[in-house]
Amino acid sequence: MTSLVRHITFDCHDAYTLGLFWAEVLNGTISEEDQPGDPEVLLTSEGGTLLFIQVPDAKSAKNRVHLDVQPQDRSRDEEVERLLALGATLVGDHRRPDGTGWATLADPEGNEFCVERSAAERN
Repeated sequence: MTSLVRHITFDCHDAYTLGLFWAEVLNGTISEEDQPGDPEVLLTSEGGTLLFIQVPDAKSAKNRVHLDVQPQDRSRDEEVERLLALGATLVGDHRRPDGTGWATLADPEGNEFCVERSAAERN
């Protein structure tokens, strides 16, 4: 029997607040059992399950693993603007004049992730 990825885990300072941010990003849901101040928060979405765990350590280096998100109902650039409005920050802009490329953002606790072109933009 092989292993399956059950969820992707984020270490963070405020599990509930970061979980809410990612719930907005991914149109996901936080477990009804999770409340503000909880040390662990579980988020389910169509694309997978994320677990946020409160740790005392601050983020100290670039992520070794990151998420690539692909907008489903809007363009890459519209999604970047939406995520910036939610509290993400632009870390690196790798978008090219011909429409290819991606944008690297960071969530409110500094975890980097990339926003790729939508499927419609790839056709």
